[in-house]
Amino acid sequence: MRKKIIAGNWKMNYCVNKAESFVSEIKDTINTDEVDVVICPNLVSLDRVSDLIDGTNIKLGAQNVYFEDKGAYTGETSVDMLAAVGVNYCIVGHSERRQYFNETDEIVNKKAKKLLEKDIAPIVCVGETLEERENDKMFEVVERQVRASLDGIEKESMNKKVVIAYEPIWAIGTGKTATAEQANEMCKFIRDVVSKMYDEETAENVRIQYGGSVKPSNANEILNMSDIDGALVGGASLTNDFVAIVNY
Repeated sequence: MRKKIIAGNWKMNYCVNKAESFVSEIKDTINTDEVDVVICPNLVSLDRVSDLIDGTNIKLGAQNVYFEDKGAYTGETSVDMLAAVGVNYCIVGHSERRQYFNETDEIVNKKAKKLLEKDIAPIVCVGETLEERENDKMFEVVERQVRASLDGIEKESMNKKVVIAYEPIWAIGTGKTATAEQANEMCKFIRDVVSKMYDEETAENVRIQYGGSVKPSNANEILNMSDIDGALVGGASLTNDFVAIVNY
């Protein structure tokens, strides 16, 4: 059985002092071995949060990375820099990165491969816009994103490291949520795409999260669907609601 993975994406919130106080408040209430729990603070808080969660069941995640090892890339962060502060997971291809920073599937693919080189698990985000769903293009769009983002990634990495997050763009930060059935349908579809790209075993092993206004009131229904293996949590990860979601 696939182990659930629940990751909190703090986005551009919480300075170091607030990050420290919040993690100190919740870390002892998250003590389950049944779910992989990941916190993804902003870049400047990674080192401090890493120290605070050392020895707990919480893993450290980053929100972004660059695909080059070093060089004249002002403002970017390398995989080695993330590894040095204990990062275990890294989000790539979030819709906000795609929308505001023009990240393509090809860029997402490069980032995922570079993370895997250093044994950091990429959380690869895919998802359609409201217009694409209303025009019945959601499966076409998501399949294209999955295939391009995972292109050339070896089967072993898919089985052991890669996490896929389905985040319908129309449900991120809007208060709207895909129904559990809609979310599960797409996660099942993604699993089928992975099966075609690799094989059935790999498809059964890969963990697929749902993200999009996940909160305590809907977490139990979403997380108990057959093909949803966790959640990528946005706003609710900034409050004690995150603990409630983890303990769904």
